[in-house]
Amino acid sequence: MAAAATTDTSAPHIPVLLPAILDAVSPLRGTWLDGTFGAGGYTRGLLEAGADRVIAVDRDPLAFEMAATWADAWGDRLVQQRGVFSAMDTYATALDGVVLDLGVSSMQLDQAERGFSFMRDGPLDMRMSQDGLSAADIVNEASGDAIANILFQYGEERASRRIAKAIVCERALEPITTTLRLAGIIEGCLPRAKPGQSHPATRSFQALRIAVNDEYSELFHGLMAAERALKPGGWLAVVTFHSVEDRMVKRFLTARSGGGGNANRFAPEVQRAEPQFTQPSRKAISADAAEIAANPRARSARLRIAVRTDAPAGDIDAKSIGMPMVSEVI
Repeated sequence: MAAAATTDTSAPHIPVLLPAILDAVSPLRGTWLDGTFGAGGYTRGLLEAGADRVIAVDRDPLAFEMAATWADAWGDRLVQQRGVFSAMDTYATALDGVVLDLGVSSMQLDQAERGFSFMRDGPLDMRMSQDGLSAADIVNEASGDAIANILFQYGEERASRRIAKAIVCERALEPITTTLRLAGIIEGCLPRAKPGQSHPATRSFQALRIAVNDEYSELFHGLMAAERALKPGGWLAVVTFHSVEDRMVKRFLTARSGGGGNANRFAPEVQRAEPQFTQPSRKAISADAAEIAANPRARSARLRIAVRTDAPAGDIDAKSIGMPMVSEVI
């Protein structure tokens, strides 16, 4: 076993709700999978807390470049795996725990050349894997109806059709290739933000990022993969940052832990399959005031935790857990 390494407090990404996760699963041992490796905050936290081994998964090659300065100190206790967490059960099985920190990371937002942020000018990219369809491809090639559906379904943007129409008009003059140009088009469609309100482009940029990276499908399939990969007694911890993600996780865990009940109380009791998870609490865990003060990103975070039973893994319909659907991208 390698000597313990010290967490680098200068890491650009502070793991949200990590103390709450460690407290819930203590004593921590065995093999864990960090499905969103990023800057390594959760992985290092798990290793320092006693995990025998952590399999660190990420689709972004930057995550492994950043880990090059510290990963070797953990020896064979740290296994780095390029890929997506929806395929986790192909990387390992009989896991003692899985941690997922959803959404975009600080390291991605802070690099203008990645095109995730409307606060810095850069190419309109947003690809976590750094390959495949980009946000510029969608904005410049998708139909107006497809863009509107993406903005509404993935970003819950009520002005989706107005914004989509403006995008189609502007791209006819010149292709939309930078973050600030797109942000300016969106701002022109919406009222000026009042003090304390989010930037007018927030929902649209979120929606495009989710479409580019197929994030909702990845979450759905990732939850099912975790069910297959965890051993009985294994922990599943998921940190979400907006309501759609949290709703999907909540409904999945409710369904897989035997929740739901009969639709009609007068109907005969339905024979239910043995639940695949139990939940220590059905209530999401939020960050306390101290963590929010130290890390404002934690303000919107919600943590849900469940424990795998010995029931066989099954299947579930994505629509039943509220996964937004967009039939056409390009």
